[in-house]
Amino acid sequence: MNIIVVGNGKIGELLVQQLSKEGHDVVVVDSNAARIRSLEEKLDVSTVVGNGASIEILREAGAENCDILIAVSNSDEVNLLTALVAKKLGCEYTVARVRSPEYDREMNLLKTSFGINLSVNPEKTCAKEIFRLLQFPSFLTRNSFAGGRAEMVELIVPEEGKLTDRTLMDLAPLLDKKALICTIERGGEVLVPSGSTELRAGDKLAVAAATADLPFLLRRFGIPTLDVKQVMIVGGSATARYLATDLINAGLAVTIVESDREKCKALEDLLPKASIIHGDGSLQHLLAEEGIANMDAVVPLTGIDEENILISLYAHSVGTKKTITKVNRTEYLNLFGQEHLGAVVSPKSLTANEITRYTRAASQSREGSVETLHTIGGGAIEALGFTVPEEASFVNKPIMELPLKPSTLIASIVRNQKVIIPGGQDCLMRGDSIMVIASADRMISNFADIFRERGGEA
Repeated sequence: MNIIVVGNGKIGELLVQQLSKEGHDVVVVDSNAARIRSLEEKLDVSTVVGNGASIEILREAGAENCDILIAVSNSDEVNLLTALVAKKLGCEYTVARVRSPEYDREMNLLKTSFGINLSVNPEKTCAKEIFRLLQFPSFLTRNSFAGGRAEMVELIVPEEGKLTDRTLMDLAPLLDKKALICTIERGGEVLVPSGSTELRAGDKLAVAAATADLPFLLRRFGIPTLDVKQVMIVGGSATARYLATDLINAGLAVTIVESDREKCKALEDLLPKASIIHGDGSLQHLLAEEGIANMDAVVPLTGIDEENILISLYAHSVGTKKTITKVNRTEYLNLFGQEHLGAVVSPKSLTANEITRYTRAASQSREGSVETLHTIGGGAIEALGFTVPEEASFVNKPIMELPLKPSTLIASIVRNQKVIIPGGQDCLMRGDSIMVIASADRMISNFADIFRERGGEA
């Protein structure tokens, strides 16, 4: 596909890397010449220096013959105008990052007026992810499939418990066909386990289950649950505002620490039920004075990754049971044990996954295109959601007989609103919503791609 990416910031660069890796013809537009030169040295992509909202610049980038334009500059207004101009020039699909809460409230009208096929709001997406994690604090990630009926969650095997030093075969009665351990991350490597694989303390597991069975899962695994009632947010960003609103609406007590006095005043007006503290959240004595040790959860949301990591490490050291750390430079995570950082969210990665999923679906004209895309295992593994199309082959056959590609796993099936954790004898049916686990380098776009035969033909 011919794809134009306008804006080569954090999200733009990650998208360009992914789209280029998937074999698309990518043109990058950015007004910062130095940033463009740096990108040219790393990747084999075309570049144009200039304002992405300019008709002349977009024509130079090839918008008239473009399949998808993705506008992810730092300006909402530039992204909206870029999408509009690209659509007028003949671009088939447009994606725009729109971050402002004011624009977000009017997005349905804006999408119609500006011809936007997909809008993404990294801050809102990040806040929703954090809110979901606080509902089940024992999980490191929660990824939804089939309209929220099935989930892929990640958790750490504790030092002692029902999971530690046991093989998956031994755990079968414990799982009771209600969950499937799909991958194990250990020592920086991601394993697709077999029945003889033994779990070790510190392993990170990716587990598929019905959303309704998540409490059951924790009880069966012997993992203690935490009832979150008090949350401290450090940093008064847009993400913090979205998150605080959701938490307050859910009946939780929220404290926000923000160093900018004007932001504090704005937060007091927007969130009258929250406790707003004016001060530097990177100072340990301030956090101690504000009761960080008594909080059920601490969520650092400053704009500096290093600061967020240090705040989470401090919160862990004083006994805070749950921390959720926002970072964009995920290479930092290898320097610290995740048992100290807790859950980690990356607005950049969440947004890139959403846009990548859309581009794969847009590249497929037939049924069975990817509907949901999440990455696990540090990005090495993809969890994808599909609906089995009406013309699909390989239905009504036991999964154990299907010619699936190597290291490809069907993790869940949703049929008639019921979640099935499949065994080898279960079959796929037309109309099923399925979750598939596969290596990220396969770049699966369609249901048919999970089979060895080209196009999924028998």
